[in-house]
Amino acid sequence: MPLSYQQQNQKISTVDLQALTAIKNSLTDVPSRGATAFFSTWDFAAPDPCSTFSGVTCTSGRVTTLTLGTGLSDSPGLAGSLPPSLADLTELTQLILFPGIVTGPIPFQLGRLANLRVISLTNNRLTGPIPQTLSLLSNLHTLDLSYNRLTGSIPPGLTRLPALKVLILASNSLSGELPHDVSSQLLHLDLKRNKLTGPLPPSLPTTLRYLSFSENEMSGLIGSLFDSLADLVHLDLGTNRLSGPLPQTLFRTTLQSLMLQRNNLSGWVPPVGSQPPSYGEGSIVDLSHNSITGELSPILAGVESLFLNNNRLLGNVPREYVKSVYVGTTRTLYLQHNYISGFPVEPRSMLPDTVSLCLSYNCMVPPVGMEACPASAGTQLSRPASQCSVFTYG
Repeated sequence: MPLSYQQQNQKISTVDLQALTAIKNSLTDVPSRGATAFFSTWDFAAPDPCSTFSGVTCTSGRVTTLTLGTGLSDSPGLAGSLPPSLADLTELTQLILFPGIVTGPIPFQLGRLANLRVISLTNNRLTGPIPQTLSLLSNLHTLDLSYNRLTGSIPPGLTRLPALKVLILASNSLSGELPHDVSSQLLHLDLKRNKLTGPLPPSLPTTLRYLSFSENEMSGLIGSLFDSLADLVHLDLGTNRLSGPLPQTLFRTTLQSLMLQRNNLSGWVPPVGSQPPSYGEGSIVDLSHNSITGELSPILAGVESLFLNNNRLLGNVPREYVKSVYVGTTRTLYLQHNYISGFPVEPRSMLPDTVSLCLSYNCMVPPVGMEACPASAGTQLSRPASQCSVFTYG
């Protein structure tokens, strides 16, 4: 549309003003009683959109950051689609879309925005593949496309971007195998709740602190992949089809969250080594629903939330766990559905009210007052004796 005399004298580049006009024509506020409409400040007759448009920040008359939506808890967000003219904002460094119901594809033209450092388009209804052109953004630091409806595979160039530190593609419908070359110096990699298949990548950046591949369909061995990741604090590979022995090197000092539940892992919990891990407040280890066997070692005593249920553990529970439960360091200890034969109760001691302890369906009768189990544990307190007499390490 032609620009008026007033628009021609605004303190913003004509190209950027035209791009913002196209954005306003492609997106709209979702009506909500009481919520402030995001686009209410976008008055194209205003003399200085850079200072009056919500979500717009400029430098020298060029738009450098664009935040679409208010982000307020009472706002349902925006609807519509993302226009290709976003790519005309050639000085843009940050593009943020707050949660809403925006549909359609991610414009492939975004790959032309060489200055982009942050793209966050979470919690909408975006569809189609992740554009291959995003792999051209050599300055990109953060890419968050989580909680959308994206399909297709992960472009292999994404995990080679030299400046990328945060990659979050969780809760989409992405498929295929992970890129084999994950050479970006990532700190945070979250691909959970997709439809990814195949093995884990052959190597991962040693800079990683947070990694989640959970709730996919990945298979194969874990092996020694995480041995060199000395800074890793959170690892979640739960609900996949991983198999083979439980890697002993995962039980080390830095990991405060270790989730491997609902796989096909075997082997045993390792003995305490010369440098036992020190688990702090908020720590969680979930090895439930695997085929882990043998007697439980004390190495996980002190974990705040510990889930070892639905395995093949046997023998007595080490006293270190009992003490950790009684002093309230361990607040959740689930050992149900194993072959455990003893839990050495502390005489005249009471469990703290904050503790959840479940020992049902083992080769023992749980001590009185220790039957607080989730509904999924079932109603049987003990295993049939016939199962306990035939179960062996094999």
